[in-house]
Amino acid sequence: MLAQDEAAFCEMLGSREVPLMSKKGDIIIGGAFSLHSQISKPSLSWNASPEPLICSRINLREFRFAQTMIFAIEEINNRSSLLPNVSVGYKIFDSCASTLPTTRVGMGLINGEERTFEKNCSGQSSVHAVVGTSESSTTIVMLQTLGIFQIPVISHFATCACLSNRRQYPSFFRTIPSDYFQSRALAKLVKHFGWTWVGAVRSDNDYGNNGMATFIEAASQEGICVEYSEAISRTGSREHVKRVVRVIRRGTASVLVAFLAYDEMDVLLEEALFQNLTELQWVGSESWITSAHLAKARYSGILSGSLGFAIRKAKIPGLEGFLLQVNPKQEPRSNLLREFWETSFGCSFQSDMPGTKLCTGSENLQDTNNAFTDVSELRISNNVYKAVYAVAYALHNMLKCEQNDGKVNYTCNLNDYIAPRQVVKYLQDIHFTVQSGEKVFFDENGDPAAVYDLVNWQRNAAKDIVFTTVGIYDASQPNGKQLSMNGKNITWAAESMEVPRPLSVCSQNCPPGFRKATIKGKPICCFSCLPCAAGEISNTNSAECSQCPLEYWSNVNHSKCVPKVIEFLSYKETMGAILAAFSLCGASLTLIILCIFLWFRHTPLVKASNSELSFLLLFSLTLCFLCSLTFIGRPTEWSCMLRHTAFGIAFALCISCILAKTITVVMAFKAKRPAKTIPQCSAPLQRTSVLGCTLIQVLICVIWLTFAPPFPHKNTVYANEKIILECDLGSPIAFWVVLGYIGLLASLCFVLAFLSRKLPDNFNEAKFITFSMLIFSAVWLTFIPAYVSSPGKFTVAVEIFAILASSFGLLFCIFKITFSHRD
Repeated sequence: MLAQDEAAFCEMLGSREVPLMSKKGDIIIGGAFSLHSQISKPSLSWNASPEPLICSRINLREFRFAQTMIFAIEEINNRSSLLPNVSVGYKIFDSCASTLPTTRVGMGLINGEERTFEKNCSGQSSVHAVVGTSESSTTIVMLQTLGIFQIPVISHFATCACLSNRRQYPSFFRTIPSDYFQSRALAKLVKHFGWTWVGAVRSDNDYGNNGMATFIEAASQEGICVEYSEAISRTGSREHVKRVVRVIRRGTASVLVAFLAYDEMDVLLEEALFQNLTELQWVGSESWITSAHLAKARYSGILSGSLGFAIRKAKIPGLEGFLLQVNPKQEPRSNLLREFWETSFGCSFQSDMPGTKLCTGSENLQDTNNAFTDVSELRISNNVYKAVYAVAYALHNMLKCEQNDGKVNYTCNLNDYIAPRQVVKYLQDIHFTVQSGEKVFFDENGDPAAVYDLVNWQRNAAKDIVFTTVGIYDASQPNGKQLSMNGKNITWAAESMEVPRPLSVCSQNCPPGFRKATIKGKPICCFSCLPCAAGEISNTNSAECSQCPLEYWSNVNHSKCVPKVIEFLSYKETMGAILAAFSLCGASLTLIILCIFLWFRHTPLVKASNSELSFLLLFSLTLCFLCSLTFIGRPTEWSCMLRHTAFGIAFALCISCILAKTITVVMAFKAKRPAKTIPQCSAPLQRTSVLGCTLIQVLICVIWLTFAPPFPHKNTVYANEKIILECDLGSPIAFWVVLGYIGLLASLCFVLAFLSRKLPDNFNEAKFITFSMLIFSAVWLTFIPAYVSSPGKFTVAVEIFAILASSFGLLFCIFKITFSHRD
């Protein structure tokens, strides 16, 4: 089937295309370069055959590429270690940077130089491999022709990611990285400098359209938005180019990503000059970022400070001297050399050109400074050099020019017919190092390693533009380390290096404490800033606010989490100091009364008030006042266990004493026995009742502390912005049992005292006991709802207030009882 296709294709070949430069050899390497940058547009008519295409305006840069290919071939021919005794020739064609001439070039490379066909077509190409072309679109067109015969094509400048498709282009290789990597590198570069709002312009061909599509996809992944994306073609109308420049001028983005081929960039800059398009930060692709022609003074005002990725620079020893020897006298019949000479020196070989000096051919290229003689930026030229050597090494291995012992075999096995598909196979497996030390190899898709120099357009002391390498992008490195800067200063779009980098955003970054909120109908890069909620923080330009950890809270600016304020009832604050003062006053007053009782213990008044119980009661009241101090201060493990148990036992002792007093009064005035027998049995009964009632409370507290003791607890539930340091009861049931037992004792006192309310008026102790129990019960009944509903440290304050209020109530009543006997 393949043979039939080749035969059919041979019938279609009527090429009259001839190489512009050629040399015979045992092996022929074809070359296709855009030696001219303009092409005529013939008028089309149904009545006449179209006029031939005419290419004009020689491209000195592309001419240097062609001469670099010739230089590499001559260098190989002069080496004895590579393809020994095998001469390498070449056929170089002009693709004119256009698809139609490239189609004819492809046919010329296959068919040879014959102007008409013989009767038979051998199906064998006149070249064994092709180097070229300089554009992705023309390379694709040429592959559609050469791919039928599987002739290997090695491009030095075609970067379209689509060419990595091995199914569609199995015989394609290149020495320049794919735009798959460059487009992502550009996206990472834009992200590195914080530009999230950019404009984009591209070539309207495979190179620009595919490259820009990949860039937009990668930019979207990096959070970058493209405000506009316009396409231009060098063959398009000027009105279209004007419209594109107007779109760029109206845009709000300060950064313009130009994924343009060299020729489209030239067209765009001419219109940009006309419309005075300035103050843009240009980010360029490798096609134009190191173009010496664009760096001249005409465009420097627009492009100064440009950034972009370029193929790594290299030195090719001997190339400069070879280029300076190029002269029309070498091939007097070569119109290309004559055109090159006339363009380089502004002269003409035709004497009938008025106003133009006559070319002699003796001019010296060393006196010129143009894109041909400039070898300071050998990037793409180095790719041409490597492509030629790749073919040479592949054929060297294929022809078995080296024996097993490593010695050179000077009789290479050169066959009359070299199958192109075999050359493709050996090209895939090559791995060699050029003189500069760079290693050359191809991956499974025919692509080289993707390493770029980050180039910045800066001015030297003479105010000329120089290409300064400020960083490197290596796609083989892990993500996040692919782009690295070398520390050199970067010149931005402004003239001065002191000017900070341009800002290109749709919306200003949200400050710390705010989060981004998308605006309906606008790209994600256009947003409003909303403040974070309480307890949340955010960094600059955060998409979401982060919740602070449990024991932290946001600061005033919501920029960081700070430890929460720890709240507890302290002696240093006013409320704690006041409660402590009342507690000490109550204890002091009780001790004063106790001292008075001790001083007057032998008086009838003290004896009549049952001095033993009175002393014990005053002692217990002192403990009641002092136990409130354990509730103030930072809760600890010991203070938590002490405060509730001390409170429970102290109040149980106090109420037990009052209960004993009440029982004594009731027995004294209700007994039927003689009164003189009551004092004999009342003292043991009083001691037993006080001790028994108190021990029950002690037992409850011991059980509480044994199985579920109170402990310090950080309460973060009630208040989000602070931590309430409190004593967890451990067992709420035990706490309420302690409180309930005190209430039971108080209730018994109240009932017994109430039953004794009709005692003689001169002994009204039962009335004051009743009154004291009413106060005590009222305080603690009020305490329960207040305790449950009070927040934080106020819970402790309520408990202290209840202790002090009930203690003062009992103290005053006892004081009143004692001194009421004077009546």
